[in-house]
Amino acid sequence: MYTIPFRINTAIAGKLLLLLASLPAHAQLPAPSRTIYKCEVAGKIAYTDVPCLGAKRLDVVPARGVDKLSGTSRVGATVAREYHQENMARIWKPLSGMNEQQYATAVRRQALDAGAQRECRALEAAIVDNERIEQHGLARESRETLAQDTLSLRQRYHELRC
Repeated sequence: MYTIPFRINTAIAGKLLLLLASLPAHAQLPAPSRTIYKCEVAGKIAYTDVPCLGAKRLDVVPARGVDKLSGTSRVGATVAREYHQENMARIWKPLSGMNEQQYATAVRRQALDAGAQRECRALEAAIVDNERIEQHGLARESRETLAQDTLSLRQRYHELRC
């Protein structure tokens, strides 16, 4: 019986371990490109990708085309890249334990330096905590202070491109 020797690429294994170590154990925010904020300004509702005071975060999933109508599959570069990342997440899941969203976050943050990655994790945890607190009824003064704090956290998160 002939066996093929199994070699581990140490550069890839090292990056994978770094990605695993950088993931938070709590819920993650969606990719910035898929986050829309519903803002009320002067009594009118506006939807924007930039955080605003008192905004409600909406998670959107873009359409991927209408393949079924034409009978042929036409996939743009962005969608093809998303499919590729989703497939890579499925391939690495047994080794990394990351779901598709966690994998996408890790890949997106890989370009950031270590300090920015730490700050992104801390901001993400603080934003999620503030959103949970906002869902519970608070006194008006506390609600305004929390909304201002959440806005500054979201702006920094957006600025870093977490």
